[in-house]
Parts: sequence; C-alpha cells; structure tokens
Amino acid sequence: MNLICDIETTGYDFEILSESQQEYLLRFTGSESDPLKKEFQTEETKRYLSLYPLTAKVVAIGLMNIETEKTTVLFESEDEEEILIEEKGIKYKPLPETGMLEYFWNITAKSEKIITFNGRNFDIPFLMIRSAMLSIKPSRNLMKYRYDSREHIDLLDQFTFFGTTRKFNLDFYCNAFGIQSPKSKGVTGMEVKELYKAGRVKEIAVYCGDDVYATYKLYKIWNEYLNL
Repeated sequence: MNLICDIETTGYDFEILSESQQEYLLRFTGSESDPLKKEFQTEETKRYLSLYPLTAKVVAIGLMNIETEKTTVLFESEDEEEILIEEKGIKYKPLPETGMLEYFWNITAKSEKIITFNGRNFDIPFLMIRSAMLSIKPSRNLMKYRYDSREHIDLLDQFTFFGTTRKFNLDFYCNAFGIQSPKSKGVTGMEVKELYKAGRVKEIAVYCGDDVYATYKLYKIWNEYLNL
C-alpha cells in the first residue's frame, strides 16, 4: 500500500507562549526603529507560527491509498459523526490531535511508501516532532536517507531534482501541469488558522482532501514521465 499524505496545521495564539519564547521569536524586530516595519515584522512572525511543531498543532491529516484511490481525512472535531462522500471516495473522520497522530502512525506502519509534496521539509518532521511532544512514538523514521525514495517520495524533491532547480509551491505546479489547484476554491494553507478560529474545521478538512488529490495527480505525472 502506497499513501499520499498532507497535513494542515494552526499556530498557537502568540500570547500563550512563554515570555522567553516570545522574546526569542521577536528577537530580530528589536533593532527595527521604524514602528510600521516593526509592527509588520511582528505580525508576520505571529502568522508563521503555524509552520513550526513547537508553536502549532495538527488540525487535519489527509491520506489517500493510491491503489484504491480512497481518501481518509482526519480532522479535529468534538463531533463524533463520520462523513462519507461515496462518489468522491472520501471519508472525513473526526478525532482529537492525539487520535489523528496515532491513526497516522498505525496506517503508516502498514504502508510501503509515503508520498508527499514538500513533506521532507514540513509534513513529516512536523508529525514526528508533534508526536514526540504528545508522547506518541512514530512507527517508522521517514526522514532518513534523503536521496533514497524507497520509503518516502517527496515530490518537491523529485521535481527540483533534490534542489538543483528552483522550487515552486503546489499551486504553481498544478497550474503548470493542468491540475486543478486546491487554491482555486479560495483557500490557502495560511488561512487555516482563521478558519479554525471561526470554527470552520470541516472546510479545513475539505481543503486538506483537495490537497491530497492534487498531490496524487502530480504523483501520477511524475511516476509516468520522470520516475526513470
């Protein structure tokens, strides 16, 4: 079994971080004399908290079985009702963050390969560090041997020949290869926090599912034409 994987995350409120953590994150703004620039830099720092497992949490994990083309999207919710969309082969499963992480590592242990887009720089280390923070042991190490694709295929590595050429985001590759971009529906990864704060977690789950499908389509192109 080969799995496409994508995650969505949301940053903590800046104010709940310890004083020393806040000071560390804002250390480069202290020397800025222009108040407008300093305010902009501060807001940018807060905005990017979602990118780091030490300052954010997982709110959705999307997984597609390539062989069956069935997708499961785990998302944080107090509602215990699963949602099944038969025509799209998507199941939305509500779980707490610990439940999502345990589910991910359980299914990953049974899979042959994990396929991601930029997963080596973001998704996989985020999941591993976040799991450790919640006392969950990963079932396998998907961060070893960057140039060995037997266990983890990062499509961004593959399409840039491991950083030899310029990197673009998933939306750019989708448009270039004629794939419908998840961002075409008006949602981006950086807007997840606002959706989360507004209680629109199911919209995040749908966006995560769209990311998974776009990654799958891009994988098919790579596998057919560039997996030499």
